[in-house]
Amino acid sequence: MPLALKTYPTLAEAGSALSDAGARYIGGGTLVVRAANEGDVSLSTFVRSTDPELSVIKVEGGRATIGASVAMSAVARHPDLSAIAKAARAVGGPAIRNMATVGGNLFAAAPYGDFAVALLALDATVHTTAGDLGIEEFLAGRDGRVVAGVSFAVPPAENFRFVKVSRVKPKGVAVLSIAAVIEADAGKVRSARIALGCMADRPIRARSAEKALAGATLREEDVAPAVAAIGEGVHPITDAIASAWYRAEVLPVHFRRLLLE
Repeated sequence: MPLALKTYPTLAEAGSALSDAGARYIGGGTLVVRAANEGDVSLSTFVRSTDPELSVIKVEGGRATIGASVAMSAVARHPDLSAIAKAARAVGGPAIRNMATVGGNLFAAAPYGDFAVALLALDATVHTTAGDLGIEEFLAGRDGRVVAGVSFAVPPAENFRFVKVSRVKPKGVAVLSIAAVIEADAGKVRSARIALGCMADRPIRARSAEKALAGATLREEDVAPAVAAIGEGVHPITDAIASAWYRAEVLPVHFRRLLLE
């Protein structure tokens, strides 16, 4: 079946074109082109926008705004985003990172979407043609909204932690991923925001572990309650990479290592 490509100068025009049957937005193409190559017959038209704002990274006043078309490689090498570069580098190998976009990663189903896990930990705002949404609300639906970009407060490097566990380094599909923003005063945790990948059909918060970390020090004896709570409320996926049982078993192991790194 032939595929058409329609290009529009504004995101609003591209969004309107998505109302046509078989139309799908294309950014870097790592998701939709793969779907087409694998025989998704529901696809007939790729829609894209050339709006230059979609490819811009702005960091002002400690807050970053990243356009939806920005590639992972651009995030990884941006000097003002070095604190979160590790999460961007977790997305595939170099060829994929040069194509995969920030906007597209928000729609990637588990076991993909490593950068979306980081954005959840960062409490990002998702900017869409229909208005702004908190990332949790966006991920809960991931409906037909067209993403223009994301924004978030850039954390100090020492406050952001990220790990991706995979069977093949450095570009393997995730067994699981964990992102955390942990703020501490006088050695004790003041706040923690922890996000998990592959523990549901979308990135989710580890709220029980967040609560257990409050007031604790990042020492072996103090983090034990949070490690014990990390699996509460998770529903890991099963795929060719790992079973749900395996993912649940190794989650506390890697979470503990993340906290004590």
